[in-house]
Amino acid sequence: MRTTFVRRDEEPGGSPARAKSAFGSAASPRGRRGKGAPSRARQAAFKARGNSGANAERALIEALSSSKVFQDYERAFTEATGLPVALRAVESWQLPHHGHRNESPFCALVLETSRACASCLQVQEKLSAGAAEEAYTVSCPAGLCDTAVPVRLGDRLLGFLQTGQVFRKPPTRAQFERTLRLVAEWGVQVDAVKLEQAYFSTRVVPNKQHEAVVKLLSIFAQHLSMLSNQVVLQQDNAEPPVIARAKEYIQEHQTDNLRLGHVAKAVNTSTFYFCKMFKKVTGINFTDYLSRVRIEKSKNLLLNPNLRVSEIAFEVGFQSLTHFNRVFKKILGQSPTQYRAQLLGKR
Repeated sequence: MRTTFVRRDEEPGGSPARAKSAFGSAASPRGRRGKGAPSRARQAAFKARGNSGANAERALIEALSSSKVFQDYERAFTEATGLPVALRAVESWQLPHHGHRNESPFCALVLETSRACASCLQVQEKLSAGAAEEAYTVSCPAGLCDTAVPVRLGDRLLGFLQTGQVFRKPPTRAQFERTLRLVAEWGVQVDAVKLEQAYFSTRVVPNKQHEAVVKLLSIFAQHLSMLSNQVVLQQDNAEPPVIARAKEYIQEHQTDNLRLGHVAKAVNTSTFYFCKMFKKVTGINFTDYLSRVRIEKSKNLLLNPNLRVSEIAFEVGFQSLTHFNRVFKKILGQSPTQYRAQLLGKR
C-alpha cells in the first residue's frame, strides 16, 4: 500500500499555484511522482468508462452503502477515529462528507457557494483519478487533506472509501490568512472570527495515526470487495416477479449446463425480452450472473480442505478448471487456491 500526498501552495495574491507533490514512506519509498498528477494512462483508464457499466457500478455502490456491514463499519470508524467516512461511486460528483456526521466545521461553513463547491469537486476528481489503483491523499487549496482507497470487484473499480477534512500538521497563521483571502474570492460570507475558530479547531492527524487510518480503510475495502458479489446476487429491490422467478430457477439449476434460453422458457418469456430485462434489472448479463452464483457456492466448498479445486469447479457447474480459475480471479481478485489459503490462515 502506498499513500501519495499532493500539496497545493499559493502564489502571491491568493491564487492557487500549480500542485506540487511530496511522497515519503518509511516502508517502501519510491520517490516523487511528478507534480502529484496521476499518469496519463491511469487518467485514460479512469475516463474510458461506458454509461451502462458506470450505472451498474453506481447501483452496486448504493447497495453496499445501505448494507448492514457498511453501516456498522461507518459507525465504528467514526466513533473510533472521530473522522467522517463515505463510500462513493467512481463518477459521483457530490461532496461525500457534506452534511454528514463528523464533517469538518470549517468545510460546513465555506461550502455555501457554487465556487467553493466547484473547487472542492475539482479536488475530488483528482482524488478519484489518483486512487484508482491504491490509497491516495490530496490537499485542497485551504490545506485540508482527503484520502481515498479503491474498492474493487475483481478487476473492476467500483468506487472509493473516503475520509479526511483534516490537517496533517497544525495550521499556521499565514496559512489561515491565505485561506481567508481564498474564501473571500469564493464569495463566502461568514464571520471571520467564527471561520478562524472552525479552521484552527480542525482535526490534526499526524503521520503515524494517518497511516493507521489508511490501513483500516484498505482492509475494509477488501472486505467490501468480497461482499460485493453477494450483494450483486441478493439485489431484489422492487424487481419484477419474472426476474425473481428467474433467480430462483438459476439457483436450483446452477450446476446444470444452463443456457439463457432455458431460463427464459422456464419463466415464460422470449429469450430476447428476458435478456434485455435481466440486464436492465440486475445490471449484469445472464452469463455473468450465473458465474457469480457458481462462484458464491464455490466459496463455501473451498472451506473444505478435503475437496480439490478441480472437484469444486465441476461441482458448481464449470466445464473446465481453467475457466473456473479465470472467472474466480476476475470476480474476487485472487485465485481459488489463494482464497482458500486466506480462509484457512495459510500462507
